[in-house]
Amino acid sequence: MDHISLIGFMGSGKSSVGKELAKLLPSMELIDLDSYIEAMTGRTIPEIFENEGEAAFREMEKSALQDIFMTGELTGASYILSLGGGTVTSEACRRMIRRNSTCFYLKASIDTLVRNLETWPGDRPMLKGGKSLRSRVEELMATRGSIYEKTAHHIINVDSDDYTTAAVDIVTLLD
Repeated sequence: MDHISLIGFMGSGKSSVGKELAKLLPSMELIDLDSYIEAMTGRTIPEIFENEGEAAFREMEKSALQDIFMTGELTGASYILSLGGGTVTSEACRRMIRRNSTCFYLKASIDTLVRNLETWPGDRPMLKGGKSLRSRVEELMATRGSIYEKTAHHIINVDSDDYTTAAVDIVTLLD
């Protein structure tokens, strides 16, 4: 497989590990799926969630993945894909990811996720809703954790590793 997909919960380090991987694998282009969607639509992810809702955003993710994988097939390009935390909630996206890439789940504990999300909060629509950050992370991980594990070809524990070490671990598993 020519592509690498990074999946995991918000704050697991997908974007950061992707940047480190791109340094180690310079022939591969790094694509952050959220940034790709923002560039294609001319809107931010929070704007899309607010104006069109989560279901419309998930359709945009599916369409973006189809475009990326088709472009790679047509051009022979290889990509490192940093996917949104909820991309795998779509069965169609999960199938595309497993079929068209080697998928790595960046697995982090609730404590690590909460710490990272407190340090780099960003504007994350899925964390809104009036609950505490920890409660919302626990709630979402209760439904997503097993999905991440079933989608991934490999699981990388990122609780104790820095992003460079995680990227090196991924490259080692590719060999």
